[in-house]
Amino acid sequence: MSTELEPQFPAGVSPPPRRLPAFAVPDGSVAWSGEKTEVWARTRPPLWVPARTRPLHLLAVVPGGLIVGFWLANFAEVPAALAALVPLQLVWTLVRPEVVRFSAPALLLLLAWYGGSHDVPTLLGLVAATFTWAAAEIRLSKRRLQRQWALAATEGVTATVPDEVGPLRRGRFLMGFGAVLALVGAGMLSAVSGWDVATDRHEVTLVGWFVVGWGLTTSLSGLLGRRRSAALRGAPVPVLRVLVRDGADGDAEVFAADDVAALRPLFTVATERWYDDADEDDEGAEERDGRSERDALLDAVEGVDEDDDQPGPLREAVLYGLPHDGAEIVIVSAAEAPEAPGGSGGSVDLEKPEAAEDGAPPELVVESSSGPVRPLSDRTVRHRAARQRAGAKRHTVHEELRATAVTQSRARLGDEHVSVRRWRAGWPDWSAALFMVVAIAAVGLYPDGLTRYVLGGFLGVFGVLTLPQMLTWRITADRSGLWLSGWSRPRHVAWDDLATVRCAGSVLTVDSRQESFELWSVRAERWRWLERRLRLVHPYERTAAEITALWQEPSLRPEGEYVGRGLPLWPLSAVLAVGWAAVLVLVP
Repeated sequence: MSTELEPQFPAGVSPPPRRLPAFAVPDGSVAWSGEKTEVWARTRPPLWVPARTRPLHLLAVVPGGLIVGFWLANFAEVPAALAALVPLQLVWTLVRPEVVRFSAPALLLLLAWYGGSHDVPTLLGLVAATFTWAAAEIRLSKRRLQRQWALAATEGVTATVPDEVGPLRRGRFLMGFGAVLALVGAGMLSAVSGWDVATDRHEVTLVGWFVVGWGLTTSLSGLLGRRRSAALRGAPVPVLRVLVRDGADGDAEVFAADDVAALRPLFTVATERWYDDADEDDEGAEERDGRSERDALLDAVEGVDEDDDQPGPLREAVLYGLPHDGAEIVIVSAAEAPEAPGGSGGSVDLEKPEAAEDGAPPELVVESSSGPVRPLSDRTVRHRAARQRAGAKRHTVHEELRATAVTQSRARLGDEHVSVRRWRAGWPDWSAALFMVVAIAAVGLYPDGLTRYVLGGFLGVFGVLTLPQMLTWRITADRSGLWLSGWSRPRHVAWDDLATVRCAGSVLTVDSRQESFELWSVRAERWRWLERRLRLVHPYERTAAEITALWQEPSLRPEGEYVGRGLPLWPLSAVLAVGWAAVLVLVP
């Protein structure tokens, strides 16, 4: 449930792309369309070559690689530092094919040295290493071809990246995080060197070397991304005119310049926008920074439920840099805000961008890539389109349920006059809390010895910081505003300062325009399919609808003043901490 409403186009009708002013288009830039994009799209690795990696893929392959590494270290007597190459090889195949062309020969030599000629595991390892080497070489060769086709499509036109792209930021987080991982792995290796149990020492040593390798890989990814991004800010770079939109998952989707119906995205890329505070006064900068941080967090929260995710409007754009698998680019596009009445509409002239009108120049969106370019295969495009169509149907049903909740809430609020109104945790929160308690107990109490206390301690900290809010959250509305449950004392938001009341997926959020206010949120699992089938309105949706009605219509607000203020959350957290510590000690 969101308070921000936008005009919707009829089903089956695609709005025209937002126009890019002529001053933002480099002279002589070519529209990337037709045969140029088709031949580029066909130059992609086969489906069996991993080219679009998600964190879930890494989580799926790393445990298998570690198991193989443990077997090599314990049974084939391979040194742990060399056995760690097996899980690292899987990571490099997915995210860093440049490393595989060097690591694959080393892994083949390792298997040939330590394995027997008739050993089945050794033969399987040789086949797997050869497979990863071939996949990496094919992916790198296709990358070079894509770069060549993109360069040919530009027809030699180059331009300098606009200054609005901001300073170089790419790679700083990855390099820092990678260094931290490498230090953690080095600490594990240093700590395990004094152990007496050989088996445990082998296993922990292997994990330590793997963490070191993963950290160095992360730092390398940040360094390569930073170098490629820095190259865009030097000499003039090739440019192409395209269409772009914000995808449902938050990444930018780039289309051919003549694909005004957004039928076939060419690739996706994660982007970020830089804001220059020097051009704004302090108050405007603070307000804009706070709003951007809130929007980013709410977008991340909203991404947990695909039924609420819808692609943004299609916009004309200029692409700086050569797009290919793993590339860094800069995108200058039209703003997402609708054009003023009387603006151009209808068909888009791809060869003549619209000139800027007199007066203030139109707002532009200048974004630099915060992740590598990832081309889309035809099968991926079909699957994405099918998911979007199914998501749109589900979204329509949920919007109908939300509209029903709004209507019922306004009717109930108008009929019931009370001094204060309260919303609190209910069955969705209690069921989610029960599931969390069972999961923490099952995982934390399974091991024995020191491992139980270490693992149980981490899980316990997570539980005592999460469960109190889930079990006892409450919102109270009076004539002055909202009172939200907090750790030390209730937090107050005046009606005039209220900025956002939203149910995004399974998260209810409330935010204020005051910069000192920290966003308040609660989460509970929900089953969308059950809501659609039974035509049920989730309690979070009803809560957001009722608070929004009170916010927008002052006549519906309570007339009393909340004097109780309620209890803080920290006493329950302390009780849970003591109880969990007792369970860890007393349960055999």
